[in-house]
Amino acid sequence: MPDEASDPALLGTRLRHLLDLLDGDVAAVYADLGLPGFRPRYTPVLIALDRLGPASIRTLAQATGVTHSAASQTIARMAADGLVTLAPGVDARHRVVTPTDRARDLLPVLHAEYAATATAARRFEAELAYPLSRLVDEALAALRHRSMRQRVADVAPQLAGPAGHHPGDRPATPTGDRNQSP
Repeated sequence: MPDEASDPALLGTRLRHLLDLLDGDVAAVYADLGLPGFRPRYTPVLIALDRLGPASIRTLAQATGVTHSAASQTIARMAADGLVTLAPGVDARHRVVTPTDRARDLLPVLHAEYAATATAARRFEAELAYPLSRLVDEALAALRHRSMRQRVADVAPQLAGPAGHHPGDRPATPTGDRNQSP
């Protein structure tokens, strides 16, 4: 029987704990810098905006290595916190993100923190048997090739449900959209 702490069935829980530790400590650095409540996920977006200039959410998602949905949520929170503004793009499907003056004023300290965090991350990885960033890249590539949902269905087809329906999905709405919030 595997050690409970290293049981692969607990992988998601353990990864969330690791992210909580990493993000919590970086957030503490921001608090030390006089930026309480500043979220670590904001910095890559602001640095990308500094490098690219005003950009679409899709461009920022690509520049920061996250999904469009994750970028959109982060940017919405940043707008609520007064760090960016959103304006219509060339067409209705795109919104252009622009840093506010407040965000631009923070850039020198954010660049310094980002560089220090990157150096600290490299040193952290040097203590590990295998670079975590490389392992994350490999894990993401493997999941793009075959999702975890597909992997679960491979070992337990009865959990996948009939074709086109998966347990836990909400019924289709009258417009035919699935999993739409009420």
